[in-house]
Amino acid sequence: MVNTQLFASSRGRMVPAAEVRNEAGGAAYQRSAEAELALCAATGCFNGIFYSDAATQLSQVLAACRRVSPAYVARTALYARRTAYMKDMPALLLAYLAGCDGELLEKVFDRVIDNGRMLRNFVQILRSGVTGRKSLGTRPKRLVQRWLENASVDAVLSAAIGEKPSLADVIRMVHPKPADAERAALYAWLIGRPCDAAKLPAKVRELEAFKQQPGEAVPDLPFQYLTALPLQASHWKAIALRASWQTTRMNLNAFGRHGVFEDAALTQSIVERLRDAEAIRRARVFPYQLMAAFRSVSRDMPPAIAEALQDAMEVATRNVPKVDGNVVVAVDVSGSMGSALTGFRRGATSAVRCVDVAALLAACLKRVNPQTRIIPFAEAVRDCRVNPRDSVMTQAAQLAGLLGGGTAVSAALTELNRQRSEVDLLVLVSDNQSWVDTRTSGGSESMRQWAVLKSRCPQARMVCIDLQPYATSQTVQTQDVLHVGGFSDAVFDLLAGVATEGTETRSWVERIEAMAL
Repeated sequence: MVNTQLFASSRGRMVPAAEVRNEAGGAAYQRSAEAELALCAATGCFNGIFYSDAATQLSQVLAACRRVSPAYVARTALYARRTAYMKDMPALLLAYLAGCDGELLEKVFDRVIDNGRMLRNFVQILRSGVTGRKSLGTRPKRLVQRWLENASVDAVLSAAIGEKPSLADVIRMVHPKPADAERAALYAWLIGRPCDAAKLPAKVRELEAFKQQPGEAVPDLPFQYLTALPLQASHWKAIALRASWQTTRMNLNAFGRHGVFEDAALTQSIVERLRDAEAIRRARVFPYQLMAAFRSVSRDMPPAIAEALQDAMEVATRNVPKVDGNVVVAVDVSGSMGSALTGFRRGATSAVRCVDVAALLAACLKRVNPQTRIIPFAEAVRDCRVNPRDSVMTQAAQLAGLLGGGTAVSAALTELNRQRSEVDLLVLVSDNQSWVDTRTSGGSESMRQWAVLKSRCPQARMVCIDLQPYATSQTVQTQDVLHVGGFSDAVFDLLAGVATEGTETRSWVERIEAMAL
């Protein structure tokens, strides 16, 4: 008699065999080189994550770069910076281009290196030797010179905040040609050489005078130039009054400690700034950054500040699409999702975890689409009822509180099939490190359950949102299965495409390939 366990009948279409193992040891599918590089570009921060370390991630990215065309690397660098708002990854991709295609490097350099921090990142990565060279070389040196020579005084002063390398180090490396006496004095001041103080930009002269004798007027400079000085409450209020949106978000507790919120009018000004939709857009804020700011607000903070952060969240996630039909969001709450979203780095580890962002994405979808069903899962489905009238912050906290257990990405699909639920769109948010449901042969259990679901709901589509830069997945991308990675609101753009265009929507890789060089 035939072995019916080995040769069991299965419903639905044929499922491709899972031929690789993921980092957790489970059966999985290898991503294409293009998809792997795209995922790394949108999620990789070169810090230790649950199943991988920084060095492994670096090797993975460089290997993927070698397997794709230089043009795709250039487009991915643009995507990583302009759409996913990443910092280290786009700088690495430009450093790779510096060694293989200088013309492409020049085409995208100014669009990727859009501030001083990015410039310093690029120089540091290139000089580290990881991409095959340790010197800048003629073309990269010229591009760095051009950035410095074209940058405004404000941009140069902002770029001078930070080290390894410092902007002074960069100036010494590339020797930019000053256009006038003011810029010559500024370069000399930055690298610690004697200069004609009368020729320095007005803001620098004001800073030097303030250092000698702090007055009531605070120099209009990034606050990092000032915090080491003996500032009074009036100085902190002046800093808070003109702080940028991101500076405000990052220093709310510092403002509170130094008496800023004792001024009711100034407090209201800060509240309005935090709610400002255009300022939020310009700041390229991640929704998870707002979550972190909301959680870290001290109890002594005026309630209006916390409320403004919640309002800002609504603005930052307003491109969450309205989706017709039966929408299901499967949220991975297994133990590995407890790792820091941007990885572990000694002294600089984010308090925001992968599970927090997965829960945030689900809560945002439910807020816009109240009929959305949320299914948390680990080794099995977890019971959780989310009230759509609760704030996004409250819903996300409720879901994240379920963290723990092994991973079976197929659990939500299995439950939907068991209940014979009608599904039009399934959004699956996970790190894809499934192992509890691993089969000894054939396709992954997730693909098998998807095939069963498709046999019942032929119109169904699935979007898999990946939060960590792993090279494998539990599903194969097809016309009705789309993959996207990252934790900016860019993931909502693809969901919006699925909602409006259906199976005709362009895949994540296709969107990158369509970027103009």
